Amino acid sequence: METSNPPKAPKKMPSYKQASRLTHPENSTFSLGPFAIGGPEFIIMAGPCSVEADPQMLGTAWDVKISGAHIIRGGAFKPRSSPYSFQGLAEEGLKMLAKARELTGLGIVTEVMDSGDVDLVESYADILQIGARNSQNFSLLKRVGRCKKPVLLKRGLMNTVDELLSSAEYILAGGNEKVILCERGIRTFETSTRNTLDLSSVLTIKEKSHLPVIVDPSHASGKAHYVAPLSKAALAVGADGLMIEVHCAPEIALCDGEESLTPAQFKELMQNLAEIAPFFGRRISTLNSQEHLMAENQG
Repeated sequence: METSNPPKAPKKMPSYKQASRLTHPENSTFSLGPFAIGGPEFIIMAGPCSVEADPQMLGTAWDVKISGAHIIRGGAFKPRSSPYSFQGLAEEGLKMLAKARELTGLGIVTEVMDSGDVDLVESYADILQIGARNSQNFSLLKRVGRCKKPVLLKRGLMNTVDELLSSAEYILAGGNEKVILCERGIRTFETSTRNTLDLSSVLTIKEKSHLPVIVDPSHASGKAHYVAPLSKAALAVGADGLMIEVHCAPEIALCDGEESLTPAQFKELMQNLAEIAPFFGRRISTLNSQEHLMAENQG
């Protein structure tokens, strides 16, 4: 006697309709300058936690450029747990980032903390970052939803994946389709690392959403010597890129020096990632590598 399987019930549409893979089955990809995120290229955003001075920013920017980074990161506005900690240089920091872009030709990603600063930050930045502490600042999310620039949205310290996707929905609903998600570790009972890096969230996001997702192993671990192995793990589980803190002199950094790689450590990591990326269907372009630049100069 033949039996037929009962029809499967249709999947329920989540509240984050535009971010859902049910309404957008294919992975979203969009260009970041000469590169594209969400495709085969494994995108690397690198630079100091905060912009401190021209020599520090420009030197670090050039170092990450020649090692193969695609985007320069650096904070001009810094949300800090203590009101007495270094808060960033505001527009002066943005101007230094603009100099770094002029020097290297790479785009810059930097954080915006307040709706009133969006126009200012957008006038300098190539990608606007929404930090973990603002991941459910809905008025700010609505505001960057009206921006023309891509938005990098970090997961909140105690947010679920669905809450992260709902935050992304605010940006998408405002008309900005260029949203990059970032897993940067969540707060748990564990104290051996700064946060707990939830690499399974990359798999969950990829299953539920079409949006590209990157990993920040620096803020997740809080320890520079953990950054390289966590970066390789992020590549292995299917992340679309990394955000890594690099400082020319971490021992004197005004912010997060203990989790920042030196330029030499970053160069070694980039070489290792480039070697293993093809095993996971990815590549890291040599467009910015030292060898390419030398060949270009000789030509």
